[in-house]
Amino acid sequence: MALVLLPGLTNLIEDISEEKKLPTQVVEAALREALLKGYERYRRTLYLGISEDPFEEDYFSNFDVALDLDEEGYRVLASKIIVEDVESEDHQIALAEVMQVAEDAQVGDTVVLDVTPEKEDFGRMAAATTKQVLAQKLRDHQRRMIQEEFADLEDPVLTARVIRFERQSVIMAVSSGLGRPEVEAELPRRDQLPNDNYRANATFKVFLKEVSEVPRRGPQLFVSRSNAGLVVYLFENEVPEIQEGSVRIVAVAREANPPSRSVGPRTKVAVDSVEREVDPVGACIGARGSRIQQVVNELRGEKIDVIRWSNDPGQYIANSLSPARVEAVRLVDPEGQHAHVLVPPDQLSLAIGREGQNVRLAARLTGWKIDIKNSTEYDQANEDAKVSELISLRREEEALQAEAEARLQAEQALRAEEDARLRELYPLPEDEEEYGTSYADEESADLAEAGTEDTTATAAAEEVDAVAEAATDENGEDEAR
Repeated sequence: MALVLLPGLTNLIEDISEEKKLPTQVVEAALREALLKGYERYRRTLYLGISEDPFEEDYFSNFDVALDLDEEGYRVLASKIIVEDVESEDHQIALAEVMQVAEDAQVGDTVVLDVTPEKEDFGRMAAATTKQVLAQKLRDHQRRMIQEEFADLEDPVLTARVIRFERQSVIMAVSSGLGRPEVEAELPRRDQLPNDNYRANATFKVFLKEVSEVPRRGPQLFVSRSNAGLVVYLFENEVPEIQEGSVRIVAVAREANPPSRSVGPRTKVAVDSVEREVDPVGACIGARGSRIQQVVNELRGEKIDVIRWSNDPGQYIANSLSPARVEAVRLVDPEGQHAHVLVPPDQLSLAIGREGQNVRLAARLTGWKIDIKNSTEYDQANEDAKVSELISLRREEEALQAEAEARLQAEQALRAEEDARLRELYPLPEDEEEYGTSYADEESADLAEAGTEDTTATAAAEEVDAVAEAATDENGEDEAR
């Protein structure tokens, strides 16, 4: 067959490569696969309305497409095995036919033949299939490259540009580095900030949350503006002491999307100093608040409390409730991490925060359950009695849970032991394959010790008969009774 011409093939591959940001080799491979699928569709359409489709799933596995970039066209090639009698013309060719061209041909050899159909015969349906498959393959390659490019990214914070909106999500363009092409990433509604204004072409710093495989869409980037990692990154960029290692961020508690609109987003950051002469809080705030103001501006006015971490739980809890002034912290249940914080009456609402946001963030930051108490009305004896009851209940629950876990482990051990015993009595096929040799060796050794196989079989048969007779006599006596 003649070469099927595709005028402008080279320019087409280069244009697709530039538009999709894919190597030309990838585009060529996708085009060959798409043309092969189009050829399959062409062959199948020949049987439409005449008979059932005779082709199986892997019927065309020996077919391929060769692109000729110099002459700008393609050929469909089929690898066929030389046989005496042909059963499948698409997979085999007669030896006599091949020997007309190559006299040294032998049965079992493989030859490659040109089976390209005429361009007019290719058909509209086959052309449509080729176009669809090519678009799908290009998308698959793009997503695969995205996954490989962003999966092991060292810097998880990217600069993103708003492209469009889909439902409640914002679709943004991100790049993994200088000179790298932009790819699309999704910013879901739950990861957006309420103070952000997502307008077209607006730029934001985003945290690369995950690169996941979405059904029917392939690898997809998901970014976040509400992740605590974004706050850590912004402080690391603004505070040289954190980059040098003299100041470290110990913990971050963030509520970027409060449960009520009347409460704004807020973050608490606990910092510590490795060097005594360095003030970690002052280093993060900067002169006249210059450093923290840069972080606040990037987060669109989000409130940020920088507190000093302490190895003393009481002091750490008191610091975490900043800006409220704390009189005392009682660790009423250190084992259960439960603390009572005593504050003056005028500091009570400040310590709790609007709709409990301040104490809620302090509890997340420290990992302790915090109860804010009015210092003037605090009855220590009464509170201790209540706490004692709570401790008793907690210990009972822990004991019941431990007992349940122990019972579960014992049941699992018994089940495993029973399974092992049953597998010894009734081996599974894989056990017989694995241990078949050893069983045969053991049986041969037993037969060698006992004597001949006939003697052993006779003795075994006599023993079985004796047991059967005994069982029959016993059953007869039972019926007589």
